[in-house]
Amino acid sequence: MADLFGEIVVIGAGPAGLSAALAAAQSGKSVLLLDDNPHPGGQIWRTGPAVVLPALARHYRQAVAAQKNIRWLHGCKVVALCGPRRLLYEDAQHCGVIEFRHLILCCGARELLLPFPGWTLPGVTGAGGLQAQIKQGLDVRGRRVAIAGSGPLLLAVADTVRRAGGEVVLLAEQAPLRRTARFACGLWRWPGKLRQSVRLFNPRYRGDSYVLAAHGGRRLDSIEVQERGRVRRLACDWLACGYGLVPNIELAQSLGCRIARQAVAVNARQQSSVAHIYAAGECTGVGGSELALAEGAIAGYAASGAAPPARTLRARERWQRFAAAVAETFGLDPALKTLATAQTLLCRCEDVTLEQVAGQADWRSAKLASRCGMGACQGKICATAARYLFDWPLAPPRTPLTPVRTATLLRGTERESDA
Repeated sequence: MADLFGEIVVIGAGPAGLSAALAAAQSGKSVLLLDDNPHPGGQIWRTGPAVVLPALARHYRQAVAAQKNIRWLHGCKVVALCGPRRLLYEDAQHCGVIEFRHLILCCGARELLLPFPGWTLPGVTGAGGLQAQIKQGLDVRGRRVAIAGSGPLLLAVADTVRRAGGEVVLLAEQAPLRRTARFACGLWRWPGKLRQSVRLFNPRYRGDSYVLAAHGGRRLDSIEVQERGRVRRLACDWLACGYGLVPNIELAQSLGCRIARQAVAVNARQQSSVAHIYAAGECTGVGGSELALAEGAIAGYAASGAAPPARTLRARERWQRFAAAVAETFGLDPALKTLATAQTLLCRCEDVTLEQVAGQADWRSAKLASRCGMGACQGKICATAARYLFDWPLAPPRTPLTPVRTATLLRGTERESDA
C-alpha cells in the first residue's frame, strides 16, 4: 500500500489529460497523472502491435515524459472518495490514497450501445470496441465487417478495418443524408477535417440506415438492415455498432460537481462548480481530440494559477463550433428506441431483459426489481442505454465506482476514519 500526494492531480491520460499535465507542469508544481490503461493516449491514441501513432500523439507523450515534475501512474484507477481532497486508488499490486490540492478530471467518454435483437451474439461489438481490438492485434484479414451507428467515429473504424485487411461490407449511418451532406459542405471551416473526410471516404457509406437485428447460431453470420425505408439481409462476420459517445461523469458526480446536459459543467477556465476541481475533454461534452487538447491546456494553466495563452482560447472556441456542428448533424433518430423487443437483453452481465425493467420509474427502481447493473461494467453500458431508451433521470453513482479488491475497500475505510 502506498499513499501519494500531488499538488495537481490529473485523472485520465488521453489528449485532454496529457495537455493538462503538460500545461500544469510549467508552473513547477508537482503533477500526478493517472490512467487505467498501460500506456498514455486514451482511446483515440491507443497503442498496440498494429498501431503507428500519429506525430502529435508522440509529441505529447515525449513532452510529458520529459517533465521531471510529472509522475505517471499507469494501470491505476480511482475507485472512491475517502475524505476531503482524498481519492482511493488501486492498481494491479497496490492500493492507497491520493491527496491533492487541485484536481483535473479528464475522464473521457464511452460508447453508447443500444440493444437490438442479436446484439449479444459473438461477433457483435461496439464500433470503438472493434477498433480497439484491432489495434491490440485482432486479425480481421479477409473478414466481412459491417459498421453501423452514428457519428464520425464510424469512418475511422472503417479505415482501421480496411488497413487491417478486413472487408467493409456496409457503413450504416442513422443520420439523414441531407444532414450529413450539409455537414460535409461546411467542413471548409475546418480544413484539416475536410482533408480527413476525403481520406476516410468509404463507398459502402449509407445514410438513413441502421441495423434492425443480428442473426446467427453460435456466432454472427448476418444482419438485417433498414436502408432508407427498405429492409435487406446482409452476410457478415463482424458487426461494429455504436451510437456516439457518452461522457464519463461518475467521478465528477461523486465529487459534487454540477452536471449539465449529462456532462461536467465548467466555466471559461474549465473550472467546475467545486472551486478546486477542473475538467476537460470528453467528460465536459464530446468534441474530439482537438477540443480536448485546448480544454486540457486551459485547465492545466488555470489549476496552476497561470493564464492560458490567447491562441489556446481561440482554438477552444474554434473546435467548440465544430463540436456543435457534429452534435446537430448526428442527433439520434427516436426510431432507435423501438428496435429492442421485450425479450431483448438489456443487461448482458446478468441476463436481464427489457421486459424485466420496463415500467420502472428510474434506474434505482430497475435495480431493485432485477439484477441489472450488478455485473462487471457496474451499469456503465446497460444504465446508459436504459437512460436513453426510457428517458430516465441521471442516476447518482454508487461507491466503489468499479469492482475492487477487499483490501482496497479496507484501506479506504481506514483513511476515512483518520480524516
